Amino acid sequence: MKRAISLLALAACLHAGAQPAPLHPPAAAPQAATATGAQQFTLKNGMQLIVQPDRRAPTAVHMVWVRVGSMDEVDGTSGVAHVLEHMMFKGSKAVPPGEFSRRVAALGGQENAFTSRDYTGYYQQIPAERLADVMQLESDRFAHNQWPDEEFKKEIEVVKEERRMRTEDQPRAALIEQLYAVTFIASPYHRPVVGWMSDLDAMTPDDVRQFHRHWYMPRNAVVVVAGDVDPEQVRQLAEKTYGAIPDRAVPARKPRTEPAQKGLRRIAFKAPAEQSYVALAFRVPGVERIDAMQDTDRDGLALLVLSAVLSGYDGARLERALTQGADRVADGADSQASVFGRGPALFLMTGVPAAGKTAAQVEEALRAEVARIAREGVSEAELSRVKTQWAASTIYARDSLQSQASDLGSNWVQGLPLDADDRILKLLRGVTPAQVQSVAARYFGDDQLTIATLLPQPVAPGAQRAAPAAGDRMH
Repeated sequence: MKRAISLLALAACLHAGAQPAPLHPPAAAPQAATATGAQQFTLKNGMQLIVQPDRRAPTAVHMVWVRVGSMDEVDGTSGVAHVLEHMMFKGSKAVPPGEFSRRVAALGGQENAFTSRDYTGYYQQIPAERLADVMQLESDRFAHNQWPDEEFKKEIEVVKEERRMRTEDQPRAALIEQLYAVTFIASPYHRPVVGWMSDLDAMTPDDVRQFHRHWYMPRNAVVVVAGDVDPEQVRQLAEKTYGAIPDRAVPARKPRTEPAQKGLRRIAFKAPAEQSYVALAFRVPGVERIDAMQDTDRDGLALLVLSAVLSGYDGARLERALTQGADRVADGADSQASVFGRGPALFLMTGVPAAGKTAAQVEEALRAEVARIAREGVSEAELSRVKTQWAASTIYARDSLQSQASDLGSNWVQGLPLDADDRILKLLRGVTPAQVQSVAARYFGDDQLTIATLLPQPVAPGAQRAAPAAGDRMH
């Protein structure tokens, strides 16, 4: 809304020989910009703002990313980052419990939130003309999250049910939880994002309030807006809303460096299930920098390409070798290179034994495919196919405002530059067959490996529990 200036004030300025005050402050130069038009600003309190204009539809996605997740918790309060995410919907000094979501819906918008090991995020997709309304709502709860203890007592039960449904009642998810707990010792990645049930049982309202006070400050967050917007107008809105939040220093984070693994670790996990399942977790280097890259950063990118060669497309190596033919060993096989993040990196390979086959046979087959690449290498044609698919998926993702905003937010959390997606794509295009063969030969030995095997137990009749009530929010 334009700010009016009174005729008396204007006359006084002219009488004094001064120039009239501008109706709007001068446009601020962005501190960074990309070829796609994204611009990054720093608000007066240190909070970051990223704006990605996209005029194709009169809508906008508004997100707040906080650089805090389960890796910032301490023992005894695991899951508190995720619980706080739930409680952020329960009110502020100005907005009573339940009113935030009702107001967003009344604006014609949709909203939700998410928590990971590295970050917590909140978003709304709304008509672009209602952006100022959601910025006011979101900045208010960011700064003034407030709710009665009774709201916490109800919501913590929702979180416990979420843990039961998504982990304890899902044998493979429960096995992966155990795998992380054994793979990582010093790193907080060994704790589950949802928290251990005993910690949820013991959690108090003040645990959650303290976590909010400790981590939710402007310098630890970024606002991302993508859609039919003008960057300078968004910056001015952000200064009026988020910029009014008092500045505070971000608490020092102590390093919790994972010690080198010095031998194979193996766990057997028993759970009611129809099929066995095996997961292999290899400790590998991650990508920390994409500008002044070190050898380990280049290895991280090569590992990302290796994973794509193994399972990045229909008919990739793992599918052809393990799941096809009359004597196939697996019903399914996959790989994943988690090389970006605030914590240690991991290369994960998983498989489901086919009828008549064992988890040990799947484990052997998975490792054999990596060993084959280490011995024989990969072809330029394989890499060309992977790189073409990456380029296409990067372009297609830009059709989604949600994807654009999510990429910008997650890159900021990891300390990557504003144009990280384009830079990473360029770097991946430069990965050679020799680099892929090299990482396959160097990072898949026993010393950095943890193996988890699901041992199926009989499924009790009627063990399936009822789904939660429709009003219970699951994030």
